Amino acid sequence: MTLAEILASLFPQGHRVRVAEGLATGSGPLDGAEATVIGIDGNTPLGIEGALALSRAVLDAVRAGRKGPILVLVDSDSQRMSRRDELLGLNECLAHLAKALLLADRSGHPTVGLLYGHTAAGAFIATALATRVLAALPGANPSVMDLPSVARVTKLPLATLQEMAKSTPVFAPGLDNMVATGAVHAVLDPTRPLDAQVRDLIADLPAEDARDRLGSERGGRPVAQAVAAQVAAEARRD
Repeated sequence: MTLAEILASLFPQGHRVRVAEGLATGSGPLDGAEATVIGIDGNTPLGIEGALALSRAVLDAVRAGRKGPILVLVDSDSQRMSRRDELLGLNECLAHLAKALLLADRSGHPTVGLLYGHTAAGAFIATALATRVLAALPGANPSVMDLPSVARVTKLPLATLQEMAKSTPVFAPGLDNMVATGAVHAVLDPTRPLDAQVRDLIADLPAEDARDRLGSERGGRPVAQAVAAQVAAEARRD
């Protein structure tokens, strides 16, 4: 689905979302509330200007105090790989965006991500993975790091990583693996109205981050939940 089709399905009564230079911002009515929409379209890399613009939209919604949902629609490249962005603190700008979304969540805004294209690396982490619930449409192609990049970092042969990825979802990019690890909570049905499906996600919003639990239940991260629980227990005991 294109972004225009997604917005029409999310907001059949109309919306006020605009796209400029690959960034989507605006709002629309959803289940009796005004939903704030931010996003990245057209496989656009996320640079400092984009990260700060999206952060401002989220913080404006928090300041308004209406507690409406915040939808994060993502079809991006990775973070913008430029010397200029790195020197100007792109890592801090991406962290600021992620923290803005976490603040919105803690302030009572349901935060829902929707992957409908590609996304990777810092852009993926600072947008979609910073929401309370992350959904995807069939054909979405997320990755934290592609295998050739993993090979360069780990110094392991690409063929070895490709073989490991067949049985270890946490190593592998792609939607199926992100679902198995619990990063993606649900895959939506594009043949049905998206507004109803997003309303259902919001109605069933978990009280806390459910990724470890989902990864354990789905077999993609079988030990993460137990390890995290043990670390938390040890920290409380000290």
